[in-house]
Amino acid sequence: MARRLFTAVVALLLVSAPFAMGSIHDIGAAPEGVAAPHATGTPLRDGTGLYPRAIRLSHSGAANGAVMASVVDFDGGGGVGVIYRSNDNGRTFTQVGAVHDQAASGGMCCTTLYELPKQIGSMPAGTLLWGTAIGQNAANRRMTISAWQSQDQGATWSFLSVCKVAGNTGGLWEPEFSVDTEGDLVCHFSDETQQPAHSQLLVEEFSSDGIHWSNEFNTVAPPNGNLRPGMAVVRQLGGGQFFMTYELCGSGDQFDCAAYFRTSADGANWGDPALVGTMIRSGSGQYFAHAPTLATVGNKLLVIGQQFFEGNGAISGGSGRTILVNTQGGGGAWNPIGSPVAVPNPANNYCPNYSSPLLPSADGASVLEIATDYDGGVCKPYYATGPL
Repeated sequence: MARRLFTAVVALLLVSAPFAMGSIHDIGAAPEGVAAPHATGTPLRDGTGLYPRAIRLSHSGAANGAVMASVVDFDGGGGVGVIYRSNDNGRTFTQVGAVHDQAASGGMCCTTLYELPKQIGSMPAGTLLWGTAIGQNAANRRMTISAWQSQDQGATWSFLSVCKVAGNTGGLWEPEFSVDTEGDLVCHFSDETQQPAHSQLLVEEFSSDGIHWSNEFNTVAPPNGNLRPGMAVVRQLGGGQFFMTYELCGSGDQFDCAAYFRTSADGANWGDPALVGTMIRSGSGQYFAHAPTLATVGNKLLVIGQQFFEGNGAISGGSGRTILVNTQGGGGAWNPIGSPVAVPNPANNYCPNYSSPLLPSADGASVLEIATDYDGGVCKPYYATGPL
């Protein structure tokens, strides 16, 4: 934990109003006036399945190669994390478990799924972590970022710890886990409890055991308090460099909620938090806005976002059906390719093509995508695999 001592180094409300202001038990239903075209691909499940995530096991012994996926649903007790497994490289999925957090009776949002690459505290390599933001609808709310663990590839889950409790009624959103080069577990999340100095900022906390957490360290905190960085996704390239994507909302121009990135050599220090980072754009100036996600295979970077725009700010004909690919560590050109799942004309809404995970095959020849879209008024997840 010595790395944490250098304090001198130095969400998304954009998500949408239903997450932040109203009850989210019903957010699987399409809001009035939203069309339901729906996406291509195979439905992961018949009912609601929000904020999908997907990983491939690589530290779990005989289970290595299995694809794990999660979505959020709701029942009478509140939010539920539904866990799936595929043993055929994403061709078919079977539900293997569920996470019921009693604290989520007030709602659940924006979950994450992660496999430990090494032992952390008493948790061996291969332990699955599932994290969520909960409690956003309680009166005088004090939101939390909570973590659960599974040591049997998602079949059963036990509560691990609370990474953060809000000190006021501001929101905590979009957890993301990683392990830095010192071997500490890192909990990244979006924090809107520091208003008015920051409408929202990205922060990280550290733990050597997954139970006890450090204080916050800012990762993206522009001095313009109206800007809202959020929805961090962190991956490590084959050469060891860490890469983080996020959206930057609040600009009030054509690039509002555009996808940005920054890098880190150690997975802990991301440079000057006051800097907004680098916008992700194709050679012709095309860019994503809202809910970007990131995947890596070797040193290849894959980024997708909810909506895709031309350089002049016009919505692109490829919106809802495009991935940007980079092979130079974020430098040089980002090149568009078709996405495995096509979501027709996704609107800025909490369902269509919202935070769609990408998962490359082990050989880098193909990529699995899970994307959500409305079908009969229900927000459902769809999956498909396409070439890279």
